[in-house]
Amino acid sequence: MKQEFWTAFGWYMKPVPSADGSPVNWKNYKTGIRHLYFRMQAERDFASISIAIQHPDDDIAELLYAQLLELKHLLEMELGEAWSWIPKDQISPEKNGYRVEKKLNSVNVLDKKYWPEIISFLKPRIIGLDAFWSNARYGFEGLL
Repeated sequence: MKQEFWTAFGWYMKPVPSADGSPVNWKNYKTGIRHLYFRMQAERDFASISIAIQHPDDDIAELLYAQLLELKHLLEMELGEAWSWIPKDQISPEKNGYRVEKKLNSVNVLDKKYWPEIISFLKPRIIGLDAFWSNARYGFEGLL
């Protein structure tokens, strides 16, 4: 059922171009920065979208997170809302890294009646992340 949801989401988002006008695979968004990901999840009790930093080198991961923090105002202006900023020490060891996320609780991807709500939650936020990233990515390229 989850695969069916992501296939439907992909078809729904297919006609939407990126901020620079090019086609994009929204579900598997490529940031162009290794170990920095835009992740979307839809589970039995929540949906979420996040920026995940999972660099194997702790110092570089910290540097990427610090750079993202420098751009917090720009990110939240583009998204039109505040997100949760989760430092490494607040993430479980198996997830490793840093995360900036927005969560929608009380939805279930296994029940199709929630799909419109989940899509309505994810769509504007992944588009907003793309718009933010079209300008912000240049600030990360020089770090690595």
